[in-house]
Amino acid sequence: MGAGVMRKAGGDSRRRRRRGAAAAMSEINVTPFVDVMLVLLIIFMVAAPLMTVGVPVELPKTAAAALPTEQEEPLTISLTADGRIMVMNAEVPEGEFIPKLKAIAAERQSDKVFLRADGSLPYERVAQVMGALSAAGFNNIGFVTEGQGPDFGADDRG
Repeated sequence: MGAGVMRKAGGDSRRRRRRGAAAAMSEINVTPFVDVMLVLLIIFMVAAPLMTVGVPVELPKTAAAALPTEQEEPLTISLTADGRIMVMNAEVPEGEFIPKLKAIAAERQSDKVFLRADGSLPYERVAQVMGALSAAGFNNIGFVTEGQGPDFGADDRG
């Protein structure tokens, strides 16, 4: 009444067993693959927001509220501390600045331009770039700053 292994009659049972044990598996175990893919997905989901790095600029601090976000990535112009002009993340010479902006703006839906200027830059340089933007027809300019700056008594209205 015990369980056992039945053998077929015949003499080559050893050869058959060896062949059966050495036979390749025909099914793929996908569990480790799924585990690795889920871990990679989590890593990329956490790391993706950290990858959106712009030009390093020390923005001035103001009490202005943040602008509402849009669906299209905004056209960003950065002025670095040493006076270089960056369109998105690429440096642009002054002579090619406006033609490059017009070419980029022709392909975009939004006419909004964000201007990021290092706080150590003279106001004259920032005003020159804003004037060039305005003269070229870019009238929807947002000046990017950091929060937590002085409000100069703005909340004492009441």
